[in-house]
Amino acid sequence: MGEQPIYTTRAHVFQIDPATKKHWLPASKQAVTVSYFYDSSRNSYRIISVDGSKVIINSTITPNMTFTKTSQKFGQWADSRANTVFGLGFASEQQLSKFSEKFEEVKDAAKLARDKSQEKGETLSNNSQESGRETPSADQASSFNGTDDEKISYVSPEATQLKSENERLKSAVELSNTNAKKWETELQTLRENNARLVDALQESSANVESWKKQLNACKEESDALRLKIAELEAQCNDANKEKQKNAQLAVRVKELEAEVQEKEQELENLRKQAEIIPQLVGECESITAKLKAAETKNRELEGRVDGLQVDINDSRQKQGSMKSELKKFMDVLDGKLDELHEFRQGLSKLGADN
Repeated sequence: MGEQPIYTTRAHVFQIDPATKKHWLPASKQAVTVSYFYDSSRNSYRIISVDGSKVIINSTITPNMTFTKTSQKFGQWADSRANTVFGLGFASEQQLSKFSEKFEEVKDAAKLARDKSQEKGETLSNNSQESGRETPSADQASSFNGTDDEKISYVSPEATQLKSENERLKSAVELSNTNAKKWETELQTLRENNARLVDALQESSANVESWKKQLNACKEESDALRLKIAELEAQCNDANKEKQKNAQLAVRVKELEAEVQEKEQELENLRKQAEIIPQLVGECESITAKLKAAETKNRELEGRVDGLQVDINDSRQKQGSMKSELKKFMDVLDGKLDELHEFRQGLSKLGADN
């Protein structure tokens, strides 16, 4: 079957800045398709994302990887093989949660696959150890045979030389057989690797075809999404204008509400004043009557003042005439007093003379 997608979503792809290891660099200008792939022949999982004709994510999932949620819509994981950190920005928190859950499932599956491969490796190593243990027994048998030959080789020096040459030839033949076995093993390994490479090539070509189809579908989808984004941007612009108008209207409504409250307060004050108006009208009428009575009294007093002024003027004239008469009387009295004084002096002189 080859490599097949098992889960697909859309997200904005980022990679960590290799220079600073702190800042994110956008790997895609817009949201792209991010998929989990399962390779049944290798029993492995990968995360793959393609932007146009460029592969921006090709990460093989291992049991040691960890997907970390850094915010409500953003997650990241480190890939030691690619020597980078990938980041994904999703449109919603639900998409991030689903991707994180799928990451944990795939990581657990990769761990199980690794454990199974380790068990197979241990089984193969045990079998190789057992076959290695059987080989020395055959060597021991040959060594025992060789020992018997050595016992017989003491017959003559020429036989000993021939025996030694035979031993050298046997060792050379055994070495060549061993090398032949190794070469056969390596040849078989190379054939198996070639077969695997051919299968992988066929699978990769099939995957390339599927990826091309997916790429075309993604391009069509991206074109449709771009049109939708343009429409949504236009709608967003209209919505922003409407929001601005609504905000202005809301401000105007608040101003009008404040004015209405002020008018209501003024109206309430006028109502309270209207309740006081009858009392004020009665007070005004009483004050008006008092004012009229005061004006009447003032007129009477003015008349009296005029009469008193006339009396004062008459009294002043009378006083002036009385002052003139009094002055005359005083003058006359002074004259009389002078005469009386002279008379007293005359009487005193007469008394002195007498």
